[in-house]
Amino acid sequence: MLYHIGRWAVRTFFFLFTRFEVRGKENVPRSGGILVSANHLSLADPPVVGVSLGRATFFMAKEELFHSAFSGYFVSRFGAFPVHRGRLDREAIRRAERVLSQGKALVMFPEGARKGKDAHLAEGYLGAALIAGRSDVPVLPVGITGTESMVGRSWMLRRPRITVNIGPPFRLPPANGKARRVELTEQTSLIMASIAALLPAEYRG
Repeated sequence: MLYHIGRWAVRTFFFLFTRFEVRGKENVPRSGGILVSANHLSLADPPVVGVSLGRATFFMAKEELFHSAFSGYFVSRFGAFPVHRGRLDREAIRRAERVLSQGKALVMFPEGARKGKDAHLAEGYLGAALIAGRSDVPVLPVGITGTESMVGRSWMLRRPRITVNIGPPFRLPPANGKARRVELTEQTSLIMASIAALLPAEYRG
C-alpha cells in the first residue's frame, strides 16, 4: 500500500514541478524479470525511473543511505536494498538475482555514483552485465535528461524539462569461449551504447 501511495505522490510531484515526459513506454515488458540500465545524473533518477516504467521496481542503493533509520526505512519501502560500493558485494548480487528470478524489474545505474554537474555519460562498471548474464534476463536501456537541473532552491519555479527515453529490451550475447572479464567488458560496452543511443549528443560524452 505504501509503495503505491508513494509512487502516486512522486509521479504527481514530478508532473507539478517539472515538465515530465516519458517516451517509449511501450517497450517495457509487462511481466518477467528485466534489468533496467539507465544513466545517472542526480538523486532524482531512481524515483524518475520508478514512476516511468508502469510496474514495480527494485533498486540497488549505496549502503550509506541505510545508516539512518529514517532514510533506510524510507528507501527500503520503495524497493531499494543496500550495496557496498568499491568492492564486490556478493550479498547484493545474490539479492539482485533473487529479485530477477521472481520476475521483477531491477534498476541499475552502471556508471555508479552521480557525477554532479557533469551530465556526460561515463564508462560503465561491469555489475549490470554480470547480473543480467547470470540471471538470463533482458536488459532495458533508459536514457534520462534534465534531472541534473533539479538542484538549488528555485528549480521547482523553473519547472525543468525531464525526459525519460526507454529503448527496446535486448539480451546480451553469449560468451563464445572468451575470458570472463573480456566478455563482461564487451557486454558492458553494449549496455552503455544502448543508453547513449537514447540520449542527445551533449549527454553522450
